[in-house]
Amino acid sequence: MAIEYQKNTARFDGVVGADEAETLLEWLQKHTKGKLALSACSHLHAANLQVLMAAKAQISAWPEDEVLAAWLKSALAQQELNQ
Repeated sequence: MAIEYQKNTARFDGVVGADEAETLLEWLQKHTKGKLALSACSHLHAANLQVLMAAKAQISAWPEDEVLAAWLKSALAQQELNQ
């Protein structure tokens, strides 16, 4: 599994595909103060980005991949601006 769910943190690892989106959404709905550690994430499917945007998830660690980190920061910042 590309996401390891812990008590208050979901840790992303490698490629996080579309098949992870539903489980991620369910975890975020149950853990409203949960945080996401994306440092080991190398690819995030757009379905998961939509979940992050809808849940307004807290990111505790951005991806080490600078391009992915910049893309996510931009997408999530745009969401905040449009509220």
